[in-house]
Parts: sequence; structure tokens; C-alpha cells
Amino acid sequence: MQQKLRFVVFLASLSFLPFVFSAARRETSVGRWEPIKDKNETHVREVAEFAVSEYNKQSKTSLKLKSVVNGEMQVVSGTNYKLDVKTTDGTSADAKEYEAVVWEKATGNASSLSSFKPIQR
Repeated sequence: MQQKLRFVVFLASLSFLPFVFSAARRETSVGRWEPIKDKNETHVREVAEFAVSEYNKQSKTSLKLKSVVNGEMQVVSGTNYKLDVKTTDGTSADAKEYEAVVWEKATGNASSLSSFKPIQR
């Protein structure tokens, strides 16, 4: 009798799993690029600043971040951020846009610039 009750409770608990996992799946889809809802969020801005800073080190330039125009994120073994950033070089009034891709380790304590290329409009 007790074994039958355990089995019924087990089956009942299994029926709730689709509800739990479907909600989590809507929040973040692993491997899929998802739009960043708030491109002005502090962490998004920090990632964009990191991208511009790393690009400046690698290319010996002095770009300054003006704004984040658009962005997407992808959960992998960490998080990829694909950000369209508007920059200025300090000498010209014209702002230029770049697509920056930054990978951030899941623990958040390491990042690397994967690409930084001009956007042709």
C-alpha cells in the first residue's frame, strides 16, 4: 500500500515538470541569440566599455564609448554579448558604429573580446 502511494506521488510530481521547465526555457534559451531588453542596464554598459577598451589596446586607438545602440546575448558556457556600439575618437564629431562580440565566463570574473568590426550602413 505504501509503495503504491509513493508511486502515485511520484507520478503526480512528474506532471508538474513541464510547467517548471517551460517557464525557465522562456527566460533563457541556451545557444540562441536573445535581444537584450535594457541596453542601458549597468552590466551591458560595462561589457560595452570592456569591448571598446580591449579594442583600443589591440589596435592602438583611443575610441570612447558613446552609447549602446542595440544588443543580443547568447548563453553558452558563459555568455556571449553582441553589441552595436556608437563610439567617437575624440577628434571628430562624427560617431562611428561597431559590432562588438564579448564572451564572458559564467562566473563573471573573466571576459574576452571575440570581435570588433565597423558596421556598414
